[in-house]
Amino acid sequence: MSPRIAFAASRTEEAQSALIALRAAHGEIKPADAEVIVALGGDGFMLQTLHRYRDLGVPVYGMKLGSVGFLMNQFRSDDLLARIEQARPTQLRPLEMTAVSESGATVEAIAFNEVSLLRQTKQAAHIRVSLNGVVKLDELICDGVLVSTPAGSTAYNLSAHGPILPLDSRVLAMTPISPFRPRRWRGAVLPASVEVRFEILDHYKRPVSATADANEVRDVVEVTVRESPTRTITLLFDPEHNLEQRILDEQFAC
Repeated sequence: MSPRIAFAASRTEEAQSALIALRAAHGEIKPADAEVIVALGGDGFMLQTLHRYRDLGVPVYGMKLGSVGFLMNQFRSDDLLARIEQARPTQLRPLEMTAVSESGATVEAIAFNEVSLLRQTKQAAHIRVSLNGVVKLDELICDGVLVSTPAGSTAYNLSAHGPILPLDSRVLAMTPISPFRPRRWRGAVLPASVEVRFEILDHYKRPVSATADANEVRDVVEVTVRESPTRTITLLFDPEHNLEQRILDEQFAC
């Protein structure tokens, strides 16, 4: 019996045309009633889809119809049912961010790629870094710093010269962005069980924002990041082009 498929597409003309054709061929099911969600677009739209439907517990199969498709399979419409049936599942565990702003407001958000802190003005950020309540860097002077999941390690983290993490490694990458002091510190690979705490020093003079994927909080004074102990989401990949292999290949890309 064929799985019940819900389709979602980015707003590009190409993705919308594919959406119409696929719904005509396979029908239209609401995501809440589906057994699999097919996302049409690029990695940005895939992240939107993961956030939008993260509480449904429905696996997501992406097809690339965007500019970047690291999390996506190649687009083909003629053998979709067979590809979904043969696809290999990959579980992602997101990060949980708790940010406290200057006003005292607390904002919670999750990130499938990374949580990043960035300076808001010309002034460099001064940040104290603690792991499980123990101060590891008393003052990191930088443009910013991020914590990345294995799945997100080939995104912003890689652009900031952070390490690429194997998908099943149960570790996180902490990577500074344009660090000034300590000059020789280039980041760390952390166990997934660790809780990271960032304290913004002199935050009135040196304001900092915190962003969990696309959810930004301005003027933060403290940010806590940890891997979610309960949340997971499942991506489906074609056997010949799974996410773990892509992460391996990316380490040899020139």
